[in-house]
Amino acid sequence: MKILLTPSLLFLFVTSTFGADLLRLELDLGRGDGNVPLAQWSPHTIWFHNNTDSEAVGSATWTLHDDEGTLLQTMTTPARTKSMAKSRLNQALVPPSAGLYKVGCSVTLQAPQKTMSTSMMLAFLPERITSPPTREDDFAEFWKNTKTELRKVPPEFALARRPNRDSKTHQVFEVTMRSLGRVRVAGWYEKPKAAGAHPALLRVPGYGATMRPTGQSAPWIIFSFNPRGHGNSQADVKHDPVNYWIRGLDQKEDYYYRGAYADCLRAVDFLCSRSEVDKTRIAVSGDSQGGGLSLATAALDQRITLCAPDIPFLCDWKKYFQASHWPEIDKWIAAKDSRTWETTLRTMSYFDTLNLAEDIRCPVLFGLGLQDKVCPAATIFSVYNRIETLKEFHLYPHSGHGLPNLHRTRKIRWLHQHFGTKPGK
Repeated sequence: MKILLTPSLLFLFVTSTFGADLLRLELDLGRGDGNVPLAQWSPHTIWFHNNTDSEAVGSATWTLHDDEGTLLQTMTTPARTKSMAKSRLNQALVPPSAGLYKVGCSVTLQAPQKTMSTSMMLAFLPERITSPPTREDDFAEFWKNTKTELRKVPPEFALARRPNRDSKTHQVFEVTMRSLGRVRVAGWYEKPKAAGAHPALLRVPGYGATMRPTGQSAPWIIFSFNPRGHGNSQADVKHDPVNYWIRGLDQKEDYYYRGAYADCLRAVDFLCSRSEVDKTRIAVSGDSQGGGLSLATAALDQRITLCAPDIPFLCDWKKYFQASHWPEIDKWIAAKDSRTWETTLRTMSYFDTLNLAEDIRCPVLFGLGLQDKVCPAATIFSVYNRIETLKEFHLYPHSGHGLPNLHRTRKIRWLHQHFGTKPGK
């Protein structure tokens, strides 16, 4: 396990009519990365800067909310800072258990009359965050039958050379194939010009995104694959409307993600059909929906030897809908009397990576944004903590649903390390 430690300060500025930063709050997180992996919760410090020519007097109100928005604790203390000085405001609001929490501070001044506030999500003991699995009794049989059905579909792999997309180091091909239900899917295959067997990276897309050739010079085969309804895989399943997560949701056999997961397995079939692919070195990676597809592919296909999901979607559905709110799902359930949250979550449980995580056998590298409201970090840690193989995560305290370039650098380094390769020039 590896945790990224990044200096982390949140700033809130209150400016005068002349634009100078006269009063300023600075939330100091102590350890700096917003993650408290040890069995103690560091006190939170507000630095109250006063660059005015008079003393600032008021009160500071601290709040602690869980990641579902419930107020757990509140405390109010005096706040006073002399002219042209700064003072430290300390408070320790202790969470009741492992999880993600929003710590906030609001300073209300009597003189001058100002209100300043700041808040941030923090992680407390994230490696102890758990959610009970929701596997139905026929979960394993469902996926066994799905894979059997996929194997009965002739793949009809076809490669079309696209020399106009070549890079200095790679040749590019557009690949088409048949997947579950004989749906046509496609992707972009970048093959090193150098002879020999190469490791392969399977790239899968975010929700509604399009995968294209990367133009990278890494000494790998790179297969940028579009599952049904994405990119160049719209011959049979269309992109619009972009409502994948409610398509066919009434029945698990008809659900969009049954087909999408099968598409990713078919992409692995394609890689393993190629003589230039080293079958002992096949990685899968993606962000958001692509992160969830990466986890599902690694769980359902042991030919995957590395998995690198970033800010993954499709994690811990029950917690997901407690920590976030999506009117699209509410509207879908309300459209039919036969639909309830219970029946909806039951169908989704077959595609929840929380229930697939225990089947992952390869090393895994996670990237998470602590401020992510689209794919809350708590749902991702629920999955991470059920994986029993070699694993590590990097937690970025200021990041939401997107990670800094630093993470891409770290991920590429990790892939090179496990592939036994060196960066291309």
